[in-house]
Amino acid sequence: MKMTMRWFGEGNDGVQLRHIKQIPGVDGVVWALHDVPAGEEWPMDKIMEVKEQADKHGLNIDVVESVNVHEDIKLGLSTRDQYIDNYIKTIEKLARVGVKVICYNFMPVFDWTRTNLFEEMDDGSTALFFEKSKIEDIDPMELVTNISENSEYTMPGWEPERLEHLADLFEKYKGVTEEDLWSNLQYFLERVIPVAKENDIKMGIHPDDPPWSVFGLPRIMTNKENVQRFLNLVDDPYNGLTLCSGSLGANPNNNVPEMVREFADRIHFAHIRNVKTYENGDFIETSHRTKDGSVDIYEVVKAYHESGFTGYVRPDHGRHIWDEICRPGYGLYDRGLGIMYLWGIWDSLERKKENDK
Repeated sequence: MKMTMRWFGEGNDGVQLRHIKQIPGVDGVVWALHDVPAGEEWPMDKIMEVKEQADKHGLNIDVVESVNVHEDIKLGLSTRDQYIDNYIKTIEKLARVGVKVICYNFMPVFDWTRTNLFEEMDDGSTALFFEKSKIEDIDPMELVTNISENSEYTMPGWEPERLEHLADLFEKYKGVTEEDLWSNLQYFLERVIPVAKENDIKMGIHPDDPPWSVFGLPRIMTNKENVQRFLNLVDDPYNGLTLCSGSLGANPNNNVPEMVREFADRIHFAHIRNVKTYENGDFIETSHRTKDGSVDIYEVVKAYHESGFTGYVRPDHGRHIWDEICRPGYGLYDRGLGIMYLWGIWDSLERKKENDK
């Protein structure tokens, strides 16, 4: 596996490239142009700026997360073609700097949903938390206010330019069904995948986070059956997955190791993190260690290893530990610990494989 770490760019991330470079086994950063609104073509000079910054530290920029999909595409509006055209132009530009994978999602309005960015845990650390009953009772605008006021950094999926049109977006999604969303996703894929293939960039869709409907909005990337349906929409190796153990693992009915084994040849990017789930539907993000959560991270990594996985991996969200001031879920320390835990499992499996020969 190829280990990476997400980085939000100079001035938008408390984690420095020189710190990432010091984590053993990390070869690249997962990046994006977070100041470019969804639907706009990415400027080449800004792409080159990120490449030059990474090059100075010997880090690759093979994986982009995310080239956001404009809401008009998800809604299937008549304006979607202009935004898809911009998406295609961005793919072509990214290929020129060596990008190999683009992660994206097709979630209406919100890329992810939590009710508390800094829920305190028993050991005094804090983590991202989802309280199901609160989501059922809260007004979406109140949640937006809470999220926006609790971070000095722009939050991916919660960009101000998107959220200022929230009321209008909810109005547009009235009557939009899951089947409508499937149809609009297929339209997007049929336009984009041939271009991605031509430019040797693999597309990896991220599952919905959490993997169920929130605020009555349709969600479709939620379970094994829907993942298979997605892969069949455009049955091409370049149409693949960003398989996130934390997003899918928030639903205890999802067997993540089983999904890794079944879809291994279509997984282009792996997000590995742990969550602790509760019977009432709540969940909290934990350390990567298997015993700290409800996802068997050992079995997840073992499934990748046994499948001969050679794709890109990153530790996903971490806790906030050791008084680090950081972007929620994206501090240096706990993700660094997570990387070493993942490598520890992988290296032990490699050693066992060698000894069994």
